[in-house]
Amino acid sequence: METISGSNTENYIDLEHQYGAHNYHPLPVVLERGKGVYLWDVDGKKYFDFLSAYSAVNQGHCHPKILKALQDQASKLCLTSRAFHNSSFGPFAAYITEYFGYDKILPMNSGAEAVETAIKLARKWGVQKKGVPQEQAQIVVCHNNFHGRTTTIISFSDDHVAKKDFGPYTPGFIAIPHNDIDALKAVFTSNKNIVGFLVEPIQGEAGIFTPEEDYLRNVQQLCNQNDVLFIADEIQTGIARTGSLLAVCGNCDCSSSCLRQSDTFAAPDILILGKAISGGVYPVSAVLANNAVMDVIQPGEHGSTFGGNPIAAAVATAALKVVKEEKLAANARKLGQLFRDAMNDYIKSSDIVTLVRGKGLLNAIVINDSPESDTAWNICLALKENGLLAKPTHGNIIRFAPPLIMTIDELTACVAIITKTLRDFEPK
Repeated sequence: METISGSNTENYIDLEHQYGAHNYHPLPVVLERGKGVYLWDVDGKKYFDFLSAYSAVNQGHCHPKILKALQDQASKLCLTSRAFHNSSFGPFAAYITEYFGYDKILPMNSGAEAVETAIKLARKWGVQKKGVPQEQAQIVVCHNNFHGRTTTIISFSDDHVAKKDFGPYTPGFIAIPHNDIDALKAVFTSNKNIVGFLVEPIQGEAGIFTPEEDYLRNVQQLCNQNDVLFIADEIQTGIARTGSLLAVCGNCDCSSSCLRQSDTFAAPDILILGKAISGGVYPVSAVLANNAVMDVIQPGEHGSTFGGNPIAAAVATAALKVVKEEKLAANARKLGQLFRDAMNDYIKSSDIVTLVRGKGLLNAIVINDSPESDTAWNICLALKENGLLAKPTHGNIIRFAPPLIMTIDELTACVAIITKTLRDFEPK
């Protein structure tokens, strides 16, 4: 095994490039340590984390309560598989279903696994409960979606990079525009074999596209009217990221167990969670549904060796408790508004930034250059040099998603770094 002498960044990057598959294009920084909203590289430089591992680290890096749950459980029992019961999964299942207002959970590990699970669940429900003929179930999705990179998921992706050369593709999907209720009505009218509508409440990878205020409520009503399952992928938007416990909560402040009591809550039939459900400490994902949907799955029809393992159950329980105890949804809502206000003030006199959009602490700025340009990438390189880590998406868009434990003072310092960096890219 090759070792690194000293802490030379280039040596670490060279090792990864030589021995790792080239399926990512990371910023040239090698991180070694994290705490709260901060990260440190191998040379000791400190950064604000403004990506949160794509919203997996909402509770901050190395949260002590989550780490304690991990350590305590790992010292007792790590894995049994679901061939046996364990003393952690049952209590976790009871806790998370009450937390989000559903009857049952089907636990998995990664976000893509959870999406695949929801697809299988909807298809089986369609055959058994709706009476759709075998092999005819259709699921509606949105253009510019991002639900993962498995073979089935890329089959309904518009992302050429993720899709090209990986065919043949899985049939059974119909794509329509996001935030277009008329398009959804039209497809429901023309096809009676539709079993589900799979949607991101806010399209993250596409550039933080936020729909109209009443879109999700209209989606819910339309799905109900047409006996179609409303499937919400809240892997990135959930767990307080958008200023509510879930993005489908609308404008609910989530100060208590308020799901299904708020008049802005658009209740999905299937809720998909991942990322911050474990605070970034351990791979955990979940599919939640009520009995009428979940009970179509029987023993042997779906599963995972690690899904619902004792460590995952303990870690996810602790992570969800932190969200409530530290009122992270309210903090995300408050700081998100401050961030957008500050960026809009900057945009008034900017030629390099045209727009800021988002909700809570899930935001993006649009750079005034083509998606094919490297301007956004170069801005992120400059942000890194100035002590803040972020990443472009779709060429000319920079996504900003710091840990939700961030304070006003920390956010103000980050805004100062961002605006200072952007000024260096303004036309002279």
